[in-house]
Amino acid sequence: MSAAELYSTYLLSNYAPPAITLARGVGSRVWDEAGKSYLDFCGGIAVNSLGHSHPKWVAAVCKQAGILAHTSNLFRHEGQGKLAERLVRYAGGSGKMFFCNSGTEANEALLKLARLHGCRKSGGKEGVAHEVIVAGNAFHGRTFGAMAATPQEKIQHGFRPMLPGICVAELNNLASFEALMSDKTAAVLLEPVQGESGLTVATPEFLRGLRALCDRHNALLMFDEIQCGMGRTGKMFGFQNAGVSPDAFSLAKGIAGGFPMGAIWAASGNSDLFTPGSHGSTFAGNPLACAAALAVLDVYEEENLLEKVTARTPGWHAALREAAGKSNGVITGVRGVGYMSGLALNEAPAPFVAKLREAGLLSVPAGNNVIRLLPPLNATPEELAESAEIVGRVFADKA
Repeated sequence: MSAAELYSTYLLSNYAPPAITLARGVGSRVWDEAGKSYLDFCGGIAVNSLGHSHPKWVAAVCKQAGILAHTSNLFRHEGQGKLAERLVRYAGGSGKMFFCNSGTEANEALLKLARLHGCRKSGGKEGVAHEVIVAGNAFHGRTFGAMAATPQEKIQHGFRPMLPGICVAELNNLASFEALMSDKTAAVLLEPVQGESGLTVATPEFLRGLRALCDRHNALLMFDEIQCGMGRTGKMFGFQNAGVSPDAFSLAKGIAGGFPMGAIWAASGNSDLFTPGSHGSTFAGNPLACAAALAVLDVYEEENLLEKVTARTPGWHAALREAAGKSNGVITGVRGVGYMSGLALNEAPAPFVAKLREAGLLSVPAGNNVIRLLPPLNATPEELAESAEIVGRVFADKA
């Protein structure tokens, strides 16, 4: 049976049928089973931060697999401590980490942290300060807590009733958040750059105002950095573009370069809220995952990838805007920050995602009218230019 037949026969139909079967990848490129090459600016949906088969990443994973792959958290291993130290250093040098296996698990941990803070805020009483304020069109995951914090009908339909205590305000509208603040508020959970819903950026002024608002109401400010974190915006964490310090944030996707991993960081004043037995995970932070993540950080530092994202973004965005000018108005703008960017359209994105794929560029839709372009952080200037050339050619044909 072909891969398509195996998928159709033996896998649940919770995903739309994939258009192609990928066979291998090197750097920014992948090849399908027929041998056709594609420039991969889908990147496993912002996961493949080093592209495919980076030799340092491959060597680290292979070496660790032959030494010690899994231990559980009943025992220590050196890699988890080293990874936590390095991530804490990037977060400013204080606070502590918790590791898990995915983005939605990381956000579940944040929601539990919010409940624990609310209990502390209420003098030990449960269920009083339990509310979490999120932004409209947010995407925080598909498990029940994270899904409740994702106020989108397409995500929640069929699964109600949702977890109680989630309040929805308007992104970049500080007054709408302030109107929902009360003694019941435990935390605010926010994406500094909304990814799945269309690459909408939270403004620095809004984030700074939200920090002050949370301070006044003794509420945690928690950032979902699952997609915009790990260097994708040119800073290690997206909130650093605004110069704002959260109380906690989540990570996943690019953290381990393709190996499943998630994490949260909690500031020193909140890291003691989790106590032995209050949270856990069997696979979390195992030696294999930590080796992959440490290799990612090594490459970031050795190849100066954050600096390269910052330096190369303006030219890439300029080339995309030039390509947009050939679309006869179908592309209405270039959105996002750094290598978390996209094309805003005045039409549905799916047909154009297919046309770009046929032309050799893999991308991913976002929201109702945006195509995301998520190159690896080590994409070359030539590959960035190639992506813009393909965009220009495909949309010029449409025009």
